[in-house]
Amino acid sequence: MHASQLLFALTLGCSLVLAHPHEELSYHELTRRANISRRCESAAAAMNRKRWLKHSEKRSLAARGNTSVVVTTEAPFYETIQNDTCVLTPEVTAGPYVWPRSQTLRQDMSESQPGVPLYLDIGVMDTTTCEPLQNALVDLWHCNSTGSYSSFDAHDPNTPFEELLEQLNITLGSGTLDLHTSNSTWLRGMWPTDSNGVMEMKTVFPGFYVERTIHIHAQVHTNWVVGKNGTLIADNTISTGQLFFDEQLSQQIMALEPYASHTQINRTTNDIDSIWASENTAGFSPLMSVVPLDGEDVTKGMVAYITLGVDPSATASAKARRSPEAAVREYLQKSKN
Repeated sequence: MHASQLLFALTLGCSLVLAHPHEELSYHELTRRANISRRCESAAAAMNRKRWLKHSEKRSLAARGNTSVVVTTEAPFYETIQNDTCVLTPEVTAGPYVWPRSQTLRQDMSESQPGVPLYLDIGVMDTTTCEPLQNALVDLWHCNSTGSYSSFDAHDPNTPFEELLEQLNITLGSGTLDLHTSNSTWLRGMWPTDSNGVMEMKTVFPGFYVERTIHIHAQVHTNWVVGKNGTLIADNTISTGQLFFDEQLSQQIMALEPYASHTQINRTTNDIDSIWASENTAGFSPLMSVVPLDGEDVTKGMVAYITLGVDPSATASAKARRSPEAAVREYLQKSKN
């Protein structure tokens, strides 16, 4: 990608989208992001310069494992935030498979799940100052190689959500909605950004489930407090959204085991995913950039990086902190549109 393309992509790079339902971006929101792009592009380009020079370094979290019990962060895979930036907002829902009780403070959320090793290198930029945002807690979760989410692993990932509710004999409005089936925590984790505004997370490349393309859910929290069990007990959620992968890369990984064994349903690709299709417009490119861990072969492991642009003064409204039932209602309504 040429420098001019990278600069133009600053905030038109990756609109982190509604976790399941889709909402059209308003003209005001599109204009706001374009203004951020113009204001922050030189700062982001400067941050990016050193990061690109680090592409040839073959380091990983495993080689630099943090054994300290104190919550600290380490030197990032890339030394500075790269400037292919996604702008996040708090006015979104996290979808039906978020489960805060299972989101755990750690840098390795793989828990021996099978799949291609994936190291997420995520930078967070304060869009009000165009500076890296320190101590922002990045919260991540995604399905496993065959489409299941931890804490919801008893549910069939091949069953459409509305049909799943019918099978469970769940009627919305009949009481508190709780769909979780276990206390498993695999492929869920969170970690704060360091002084460079960067955090790292070890996981595995996601699989897919019914009606959705391959993606990773993400939230960014400020003013956060973690309890003794490593889960959030207080925070200000300033953004929620999704991260995506290039379709050619997804095809390459899905041809490998254990992904290839998921044959019960056809995989939804980016071009027919309702959320991807509507968000990949007007210059947006909601993709993570990928570097092979060994410099040659992504099937042996990869680093995927992206920069998230957030407004720390933003606060999640009652809409964003709605009950699980309200989020499911919205999902079912908009999935029919």
